[in-house]
Amino acid sequence: MLVDYFAVPTVCADNINGSRSTYITEPHICILPSPDLADLLNASLLPPLPQILQSFSPLPQVTTRTISLASVPHVSFALRFSDLAEIEAACREDDEQRAVRTIDWIGARIGKRCAKWVDDAQKAGDNDMARTPWWDELKRCAEGDHVPAKDEGWNHPVALILAVSTNAPNPLQAITTLHTRALEFPPWVDSTFIQYTLIIHPENSALSHEEAGALFNAVKKQFGLHSYLLPLSLPSPPPPPVPVPVPLPRLPPPSFESQTIVPPALASPPGSPNPLNSLSPNTLRLSEKDIQQIARFAREFVVMSLVPWMEKCVVEWNENFSSTRRLPSRLFSSTRRLFGSPSPSPAPLHNPSSSVSALPARTLSNGSAMGPGAPSQQRRLAEFATILGDYKLAVAVWEALRKEGKGGSDILPLILSPSPTLPLHASNAIAPMHPTPTSEPSSHAQLRALQIAARWESVIPSPDFLGPVLEGERWLVWAAGNAEEPPAALLLAHAALLSERKHARRRAALWYLTAANRLEKCGIKPLTMFLLRRAHKLYQHRAPMHLSPAFWESEGCTPEDVGGFDAILSGIEHPLGRLLYTTGDVAGAVRFFLGLLRGSGGSMQIARKGAGEEQSPSNDKVFLDDFRVAFAHFKSISGDSVPLQDLELPFTFCLRKQTRVRLGRTPDGVQDEWEKREEDWRTFWRARGGKEALTKSGQAAVGEMFWVDLVLRNPLDTEVNLSNLTVVVKEKSTGDSPSLSTQFVQVGVVQDLVLGANELHTVPVGVTATRPGTLIITHLHYDFLSLLSSTESLSQRGRRLQATAAQRQTATYGPDVLVTVPVVDPGHRLQADFVDDAQLLLFSGERKTMVVWFSNLGTRPVGELWMIAGEADEVWVDGDDSNDEDSDDEEDEDNEAAEVFKSENSLKPRKPFRIPIVGDAIQPGGNLEIPVTLHATGEGQRELRILFVYRENSLDSFHSAQAMRSYEVHPLLEASATAEPSHSPEQMFLVNLELENVSQADVVLTQVTTLSPTWKCTPCVKYSIATILPYQSSRLLYGANQWLEGSGSPETTKFVTRKLVDILHGRTVEVSDPPPIELICSHIIKTDDAKSIQTPTAQHFIHSGRRNTIAHHIAHTHPHIPVHSHPSIFPLYNPASVDAVVYWEMPQQKRAGHLYVSGLDLGAGHAILEEAIQEAENAKVKRSMYAETQREKMEVLDAIRNSEWNAEMNPLVAVSQESAKVVHDFTTGPCQTLVRFTIRNYSLTHRAHYVLQVTSDRTPYPPTSNLLPPPFFGRMTFRGTLDPCQITTVLPKLWITRPGSYGLSGWRLETEVCDPASSQMGKSPIRQRYLQEPKPRARACITVCDVRDT
Repeated sequence: MLVDYFAVPTVCADNINGSRSTYITEPHICILPSPDLADLLNASLLPPLPQILQSFSPLPQVTTRTISLASVPHVSFALRFSDLAEIEAACREDDEQRAVRTIDWIGARIGKRCAKWVDDAQKAGDNDMARTPWWDELKRCAEGDHVPAKDEGWNHPVALILAVSTNAPNPLQAITTLHTRALEFPPWVDSTFIQYTLIIHPENSALSHEEAGALFNAVKKQFGLHSYLLPLSLPSPPPPPVPVPVPLPRLPPPSFESQTIVPPALASPPGSPNPLNSLSPNTLRLSEKDIQQIARFAREFVVMSLVPWMEKCVVEWNENFSSTRRLPSRLFSSTRRLFGSPSPSPAPLHNPSSSVSALPARTLSNGSAMGPGAPSQQRRLAEFATILGDYKLAVAVWEALRKEGKGGSDILPLILSPSPTLPLHASNAIAPMHPTPTSEPSSHAQLRALQIAARWESVIPSPDFLGPVLEGERWLVWAAGNAEEPPAALLLAHAALLSERKHARRRAALWYLTAANRLEKCGIKPLTMFLLRRAHKLYQHRAPMHLSPAFWESEGCTPEDVGGFDAILSGIEHPLGRLLYTTGDVAGAVRFFLGLLRGSGGSMQIARKGAGEEQSPSNDKVFLDDFRVAFAHFKSISGDSVPLQDLELPFTFCLRKQTRVRLGRTPDGVQDEWEKREEDWRTFWRARGGKEALTKSGQAAVGEMFWVDLVLRNPLDTEVNLSNLTVVVKEKSTGDSPSLSTQFVQVGVVQDLVLGANELHTVPVGVTATRPGTLIITHLHYDFLSLLSSTESLSQRGRRLQATAAQRQTATYGPDVLVTVPVVDPGHRLQADFVDDAQLLLFSGERKTMVVWFSNLGTRPVGELWMIAGEADEVWVDGDDSNDEDSDDEEDEDNEAAEVFKSENSLKPRKPFRIPIVGDAIQPGGNLEIPVTLHATGEGQRELRILFVYRENSLDSFHSAQAMRSYEVHPLLEASATAEPSHSPEQMFLVNLELENVSQADVVLTQVTTLSPTWKCTPCVKYSIATILPYQSSRLLYGANQWLEGSGSPETTKFVTRKLVDILHGRTVEVSDPPPIELICSHIIKTDDAKSIQTPTAQHFIHSGRRNTIAHHIAHTHPHIPVHSHPSIFPLYNPASVDAVVYWEMPQQKRAGHLYVSGLDLGAGHAILEEAIQEAENAKVKRSMYAETQREKMEVLDAIRNSEWNAEMNPLVAVSQESAKVVHDFTTGPCQTLVRFTIRNYSLTHRAHYVLQVTSDRTPYPPTSNLLPPPFFGRMTFRGTLDPCQITTVLPKLWITRPGSYGLSGWRLETEVCDPASSQMGKSPIRQRYLQEPKPRARACITVCDVRDT
C-alpha cells in the first residue's frame, strides 16, 4: 500500500523508560529550494518540498551507535523539515512578541473549534474521555513550533538541504548559487550543521539521465559526498491524491495572520488561479514509484549522512566534555573553590571543520563555531546524545548542566526512570518561569512552560506519569501557574482529566473550576460551560465516610446531608448559571441560582471555623439578585403555562421544633414550666386522695382565635421578603388521612414579611374555628420573593423506637409528630391577667403587691380556685389562711426584744393553696380580683408564672388558667456576716453584719432581726434607724449566746446523722420529714411600727427565703444525691445556724422589702460523722466494673465530710488579758503581778479537759519588736475541766525586775474533748485533741513603770 511509506503514530521503545516518540528527539532540517524547483512542484500540484519530506517522517527501523559503539535500535526515527527562509524570518522576530502571537493564535484555534468538540464530547459521554481534542490540539500547536530558541537547542538546525531541479537553465550554477548564499541567522543560532545537496531530476527534464548523472558526479566532486540525485516521474496530469498524515500546525507569519496561510514558494502570480485550492487536505499527488524514490532518499539521507555526522560530533564533543572532568581537573577545581580563582578555565571550543574530517563532507560554519549567545557545546552534546539514544551519556551531561544552572531539569524526567527526585527536577524546571507566585508570568515564559509540560505528558508513559511517585498531573498545574491565557487553562483542564482518571474527584473538580474561570475570561464559553459541568458532576460525587452509624444518629442527619466547602460548589454553579442565562437557557440558570441559596443551615458542616477565625464574606446577596432577575424573566417569557413546577427552595425558614400554639388566654413562656406546674398539682391532689383529673391545657374554644407562633430564621446573609404567609390547617377525621378544613376554619395571612440577614423572627398566624374538632397544622405556605410559591412541612420526626431488638439495631422511628390543636365548646373559660402590665422594675429583696384579675368567659360558674406557683417563687396571696393552722396565734409582741416561733423545718416547697372566692362562685361573665405580693430575688430579667386550677363543684374535673408577669431585678444591698469568739465573758460570739448599698438611692434600715434555733443575739450598742447612702456600707455588731429554751435541735441533729449514715453505707433512705424546730427571733434594730415575725406573711417569706437558699446550697454541694430526696434527708434549719432578716425602705420611691442573710453557723462542731465516713471508706464493698461509679461514691464521701453537718472545731479558746499598765516602786524590790487568762468551752454538747502551760522564755523578741519576754514564775501548769459553754479564769504570776513592756506570750493550751457515749461503752473517753498557742503577731502586753518615772 502506498500509505505504508508515510508517517503513522507509533510508540518508540528506544529510550530507557520506554517513552513515546516526541518532537524533542526529532532533528531539525532546513531546506533551501531553488526557484525552478518551487515552480516544478507547483506545476505538479504538490506542496513545498519540506511538507513533502515531512510526510515520510518518522523513518522505521533506524539504528544508531553510542560512544561505546553499542547499537541502539529505533523503532522510528522522526525528522522535522522546514523552509530556511521561514526560519530566518522567524528568528528575526522578538521572542516576547512571537510568544504573544503564539498564545493568541492557539486561543483563536481553540475557540473556533471548541463548540464542535464539546458537542462531540457530550454525545460520547464519559466513555470516550481518555483524551480530549482540545488538549491534543494544544499539544500539536506546541509541537509545531519549529523556530530556534535562545534558551535551548532542540529547534536549532542540524542539517541544511540545498535542493535544485534539472529543469533549471544551468543546474550547476543554481547549486553553486545556493551554496554561496549567506545565511541570515542571528548570532545566537548554532551554526554547526551538515550541508546536503539534493538534485531532483523529473522525467520531463531537458537533461537526459546520463547528463543528470554527470551533473551529480560534478556536484559530489565540488561540494562533497553529501549529495543525492532524486529521479521523479511527476506525470502530467498528476496521479490521484494519496492520503498522508496531518502536518503539525505552525504559527503563521505576522503578515498572514488575517488571511489564509500560503507559503511564499507556492504563491501564485497576481491575477492567476492557485492550483492548490483544488487539492484535498492531507493528500499528495504522487505515483507509487515517486513515493518509493522519495522514501529511499529520506532513509539514505538519515542513515548515510545525518546519523554518522551526529555520532562523530558526539564522540568528539564527549572528549572535550570528559577532559574537563578528569581527576586532576576536579582536584584543581576543588582547590580553586576553596582558595579562590578569578574565573573558571573555559572549555575547549569545537572546530566544525574537524568534526567530520574523516568523512568526505562539508560542514557550513557561518563565522565562528559558537556565536555569541549560541547554545554551548556541552548542551548540544546532551541534545545529540538524547536524539541518538545514548542515554547514559545524555544523563551525565544533563546532570552536569543542571548542577551548573544551565538547564537540564526539564529533560531529565524524560530519560530517567521514575523516582522521587523527578518531581524535584520538574519543579526546578518550572520555577524560573514563575518567579513570583502572585504575578502573571510573561508570554514567553508561559509558552516555554507549555512546551515543557507537553513534552512531559507526551514522552513519559501514562502509568508512570500518573503514578504515586511522579504525580505528573501536578506538574501540569505547576506549568500553568497564574497565567490567565487559554494554554494555561487547558493545562489545568488536562491535569483535572488525569486526576479524574485517578479517581481524585475533588481535586479534579477544583482544577476544572480554575480552568473554566480562566477560559471564561478569554471568552471561550462552550468549553467553559463543559468544564464547569464536569466540575459540578465530580464535586457532587461524595467521598465515602467510614463512620459509625451511631455518629449520624447522634447528629440527627444522614451522610447525604453533609455538605463540604460551599465556596467551591458555589464557585462552580454561579458562573455556570450566568453562562446558561446569557446563552438563553433561562430555566437551567434559574435552577442553578436557586441551588446556590443554601443558607447557613442547609447542610451539616463537619468542619467548623474556630472562634478566632474570620468569616469569609457571603455571596448570598449576589446569588439572590441573580435568581430574582432570572426567575422574573423566565416567568415573563413563559406565558400562561406553569413553569418549573418541581422547583423547591434548598433551605427552610421555619424552625419546626420551636413552633408553638398559643391560645388567646395563654401567656408566653416555656411550655415545660407550665407542664411542671400541672404535674405538681396532680401530685398534690393525688396525695390528698382526690381522683378528679386536670384537663390538659392547650385546648382552644369555639370562636376563640388562637395563634400558631412560627419561628422563622433567615438562613441567608441578605434581606429577603416573604409574601402571603399562612399555614395549612386540616381536620383530624376518623380515617387515616386528615381532610382540609376550609369551611369552618378561618386562617390569617401575613401579606408581606421582610427578614434581615440571619434574622430570627416569630410570626403569629391567627386561626379561628367555628365548631368543635381536632385541627392539625400541617404546612407553612408563602411566596418567596413574591415570585416562587413554596411550602414547608411542620411535622417533626417521631421518637426513636427501642421496644424490640430489631428496632434497637436498626434506627426505627415512630410516626411523625404534627401540631395538633383540639377545639372544644366554651364551657369552662377562666382568664387570669395581671391588672398592670407595664414594665416592672424591682430591686433585689423588694416586696411588690400586684392584682390578678379573673374573668369568667365561659358558660358555667367557677366555685373552687387554687393557685400553684413555682418552687423558687416567693409569692403571698392576701386572704390565704392555709398556714394559720400550723402557726401559733398572733400576739402583740411589738415591745418584746425577742420572739419565738415553731417551724416545720422541711425543705418541701409550699403546697398549692385555695383562694377564697367572694360569693362562693364566679358566675359566667363575672370577675374577681385578688392581691398578690411578690418578693423579688436574684438579679436580671425574671418571669413570674402562676398556674390557677379551677372547677365548678366537687364532682367536676379541674381546668387551668395561666398568668405570667415579666419583671427586671436590679441589685440593691450586698450583705455578709462573719463571727468570731468574743473576748467578753458576757457574750460567746461576736457577729459582724456588713451591708453595702450598691444602688444610686438612699436605703433606710427599718428593722434587723436574727433567727436561730440555738443562739440568742443582742446588739452590742443600741441601734436606731440607719440610712445607707449610695455606694456606702454600714456595719452592725451583735453578740450571740446560747439559747436553751428551744426544742428540736438535738432531734434535728440525730435525724440528719441517721440519714447521712444510711447514704454512706448505701442503704435506702427512708421517706420521712425532719422534726419541727423552734427558733428565737432577736431584734437588733426595731422601731415602734416594726413587723412581728409571728404573722403568716412574715413566716411565709422567711420560710421561702431560707428554703431557696438551702435548696440551692444542697444541690450544689451534694450533686449526686437526687433532688427529690433532699426533703427526706436535710432539714430546713441547722441547729447552729444564725440568719438575719434586714427590712429596708426607700421612702422617696415608696419601695420596701427585706433581705434574707444566711450561711453563718456558730458553735464548735465535733465531726459527728467522721466514724461513719471512715467505716464507709474501710468497708469491703462490691467492686464495680465502672470507674465512674467508684468515683461518684468518693465524691459523695468528700461532700459529706466537708459539709456543715460534719464540722469540727477546737472547742476551747484561751484569751489573755488586754494590755495593762502597772506602776511599781522598784526601790522596794521586784514587781509581782497577775496575768488573767480566760478559757471558754464553745461546745454546746461536750465537756473538755484543758492544760494551760506558761514558760519563762528568756529568748529576746525579734529585733523589730520592742516587747520583752514575759518572766512567769510560781505555778506554771494549770489543769481543769469545762462543761459545755462554761468559762473559767487562770491567773499565772509575773516576776518583773525592771520597768518595760512585756509581751504576754510563751503559753500553750492543750485540749481533750470528752465523748460521753464512748465513756459509757468502755472506750477511750477522749474524742479529739487540740493545741492552741499565741498568734505570731499578738500584741497583748503588760507595761510596768517605775514610780519615780511617773
